[in-house]
Amino acid sequence: MTDLIQVDQKRRIFYLSNQKISYIFRVMPRMNKLEHIYFGDKISSHRTIENTIQTSFAWGEKRIVGDDNSSLSKLMQEYPEYGTSDYRMPAFEIDYPTGDSISNFEYVGYKIIDGALEIKNLPHVRYKNDECQTLIISLKDQYSDLELSLNYTIDLNNASIIKNATIKNNGKKIYNLENIKSNCLDIPNEQFELITLNGNWAREKHVNRESIHQGIKEISSSRGASGHVHDPFIALVNPETTQSSGVAYGISTIYSGNHKETVELDSYGVVRILTGINDEHFKWELKAGESFTTPQSILTFSSNGLNQMSQTFHNLIRDHLIEFKWKDVKPPVLINNWEATYFDFNESKIIDLATKAATLGCDLFVLDDGWFAQRNGEKGSLGDWRVNFDKLPHGLDFISQKIHALGMDFGLWFEPEAVSDDTPIFKEHPEWIIGVKNKSYSLGRNEYLLDFSNPKVIDNIFGQMDKILSSTKIEYLKWDMNRNITEPYSNYLNSDQQGEFFHRYILGVYDLYERLLKKYPKLLIESCASGGGRFDLGMLYYAPQTWGSDDTDAYERHQIQAGESYVYPLRSIGTHVSVSPNHQTGRITSLQSRGNVALFGTFGYEMNLLDLSSEEQAEVKRQIKLKKKYDELITHGNFYRLNTRLEGTDAWMVTSVNQKQALVCYFKGLSHPNMGYDQVRLDGLDTKTKYTINDSYDLYGDELMKIGLPVRFSSQKTKKSDFESSLFEIKAN
Repeated sequence: MTDLIQVDQKRRIFYLSNQKISYIFRVMPRMNKLEHIYFGDKISSHRTIENTIQTSFAWGEKRIVGDDNSSLSKLMQEYPEYGTSDYRMPAFEIDYPTGDSISNFEYVGYKIIDGALEIKNLPHVRYKNDECQTLIISLKDQYSDLELSLNYTIDLNNASIIKNATIKNNGKKIYNLENIKSNCLDIPNEQFELITLNGNWAREKHVNRESIHQGIKEISSSRGASGHVHDPFIALVNPETTQSSGVAYGISTIYSGNHKETVELDSYGVVRILTGINDEHFKWELKAGESFTTPQSILTFSSNGLNQMSQTFHNLIRDHLIEFKWKDVKPPVLINNWEATYFDFNESKIIDLATKAATLGCDLFVLDDGWFAQRNGEKGSLGDWRVNFDKLPHGLDFISQKIHALGMDFGLWFEPEAVSDDTPIFKEHPEWIIGVKNKSYSLGRNEYLLDFSNPKVIDNIFGQMDKILSSTKIEYLKWDMNRNITEPYSNYLNSDQQGEFFHRYILGVYDLYERLLKKYPKLLIESCASGGGRFDLGMLYYAPQTWGSDDTDAYERHQIQAGESYVYPLRSIGTHVSVSPNHQTGRITSLQSRGNVALFGTFGYEMNLLDLSSEEQAEVKRQIKLKKKYDELITHGNFYRLNTRLEGTDAWMVTSVNQKQALVCYFKGLSHPNMGYDQVRLDGLDTKTKYTINDSYDLYGDELMKIGLPVRFSSQKTKKSDFESSLFEIKAN
């Protein structure tokens, strides 16, 4: 295959390049440390880098006596260690048997392989051997038998580098890892601003942008999950960077547990970015002969704004993270009974709702919480995955057969990690509950959490789920997780292993996913954690779509989905049309606007379709027809967040790869009198092609991108409403 990685053997310089980006670093003379040189737009490997190597004098402690250029305090590094003349945050820290944490890992060699590394027990990028190359750098510790491998994967097409690390104990002593990150990136500061995706339950992934100053900015999760509050993604951008122009470095980690993203600006104008597992409450015992591998971090670069950064993430996720079998499968239009019935349902209600859904054009019926044991509310029965025959007297298989007879697939809700105190598993195995015996337990949604670091727990839950899945025809599974970890303690692990608990817990979650998918490879899983509480790249490795938020309000969802689109492709974002007034916000929005927002995702319904008027039923049929018309575009197209002119407005666009088709959605918040009109500059079109808009008028691509798409509001004589939206269907003549 094409050589994506070149090595200057004499100067020990490593060049990773494709047609879009270059990533360059070298082995520093005498110190044998790795110095970072460049990450950005593609440059040729000229074999000369004198203008980029930092060799000037730095005030500070020197690694080599008499060498004024040997202080690490100023240099950009690839994977800095703790305590050796660099006072910035380290990429890793090891506790030695002597009680100190001083390492000296030096370069010993490299290897280049075709393809990407397959990481056991962790989600990772998937490539064929002719699609990418991987550089493996070996470092050896001067003071121990520990060896570090730094792994870099670059592919043919994407402006991205995949990085992670493995540390192996080749000796006989035991060492404790106190911190080990997936990625370190040192780059010169360009007055960078930091973009993060923040929020809470029902308002996940709101976009925050702020300047950075000398010192440290940090986001993290210590909840046992990636969390509602901070997504494991950051971007550094120039002050002038917009959606369509300017520099953007975007980084996200393929991990679903505790994470930390650190940005440190030093006194020499260098920015250090560290991403990976949260080192707080983390300690890993590395025994003789054992190794530890970090999750992979994805680094992207764009010189054409945030949309290009997002499209790099989208392409990589669709092509190389989500399992290949789902790549061309369009998400089914589903109806979920949750907001239609909550816990108050029976067999006839479910069949009636499913019958109506089938007549309107839905593909999948999902039976949510309340189908098992004695579950009639938010208290009780979790962990007892047996059919509730009081509600479903003929059992699940009967419901499944009825739904399949209507021409729809059948889906089922589980919350595998949770347990209630009235269940056999809780009473028979109190040691399987997370928490310390004889100390208090915090409850969330009236439930406890099972210790997924314990293989016996996973065996039990898999056995219960397998019994349901093997006896009923089920095509879809909604995996929910409705509370985070408190009182983190495993009765399975030894007292000196409790620092391993959080990581082992998420490895257990991954293990259950693996076991289910191995036995039921056609099962479509949608991950959920009270909405977006575990919406991350790790989950997408197993489940190609994630419930975007428990907030189904169209206006709130427009903000949430905009933030999610910074990293996640549309086909991965679970979106539903729900009732108005909305159950979470009480907001009133039109059925049309609710449908327009949900169209830019997997699309489905979460409302009582039996309550719809004939006009509303006609609108639902129209929406489903529109969704299926644009399935290919939403699944594979390029997504753009557009700039609008008027305050309180926003617009999205998705364009086909061949530039023949596009769909634009324009949003308006609160209605105001005499608003005038907007002209939204589009993106991703061919400048010389004539396009027809809504089958009513024609404009050329350059007109639409340079002048804009005209958007007019309702006239004074027509009815206006808050939170209006408009769709524009665009096709090449």
